[in-house]
Amino acid sequence: MLGFVAGAVLVAYLSLCLMLRAWQNRFIFFPTATITQTPSDFGARYEEVRLSLPDDAPGQLYGWWLPATAPARGTILYCHGNGSNISGNLGAALRFVSLGFNVFLFDYRGYGLSTSGFPTEAQVYEDAGAALDYLLQTRQIAPQTIILYGHSLGGAVAIELAARHPQLGGLIVEASFTSMQEMVAFQRIYALFPVSLLLSQRFDSIHKLRPLSIPILLIHGTSDRTVPYTMSQALFEVAPEPKKLLLVPDAGHNNVAEVAPQQYLQAIDEFAQHLQSEQQSLSR
Repeated sequence: MLGFVAGAVLVAYLSLCLMLRAWQNRFIFFPTATITQTPSDFGARYEEVRLSLPDDAPGQLYGWWLPATAPARGTILYCHGNGSNISGNLGAALRFVSLGFNVFLFDYRGYGLSTSGFPTEAQVYEDAGAALDYLLQTRQIAPQTIILYGHSLGGAVAIELAARHPQLGGLIVEASFTSMQEMVAFQRIYALFPVSLLLSQRFDSIHKLRPLSIPILLIHGTSDRTVPYTMSQALFEVAPEPKKLLLVPDAGHNNVAEVAPQQYLQAIDEFAQHLQSEQQSLSR
């Protein structure tokens, strides 16, 4: 009897392992489809953008092009985080517009009005690459004037793009993590499972930062309960110069700019000024 119970438990455990391996993107990505607001609700100018999927899958990627209100000091490619879509990130994107940037917000497949099912790690990288190609090829924007911005999961996407495109101007990563394996360890939900063997969606940002050659700004709230700020500290430690880390006391995962608006905007403004001075010195 005990042997039968032990065997049943083992079969159930192995079945759970197989399910976690096969369906793990369902435990990582939480797409939301509903667009709750548009730039017109804020009186902002914008263009709707529809792009073909990079892997020739049926469907489209959807985004918003938000032009600067004056001659642009650069262009932000905005990679949003999990559990939302571009409409939930509009306020943050408009902050960049207020600082003089063009902004391109896009949704990964399965999020917002972007179609073609449920994403994987590889596919969100491909989708971000298609968004970057839109800026480089369709908009004809000089790569050194493009700044990648990523929040949370989007930070891992932005880091991957920076690793693939070293010619870009800069990288801003807010409230992001070191790797998916360390996030799983932090959450302790799957402590009974051999995560290192099962995990295929790795988002291994910490090992991608070290060889980068572009300026990096890391931002994190010290009261973040979703992603601990110590992960941004770890990313900062391995990142090459030039780099800066902004830690905001009492800020959580989504409200750094609201808790310390002046400090937040100043950090981004100074980062942009540094990039502009570097570009000017290279063009002489």
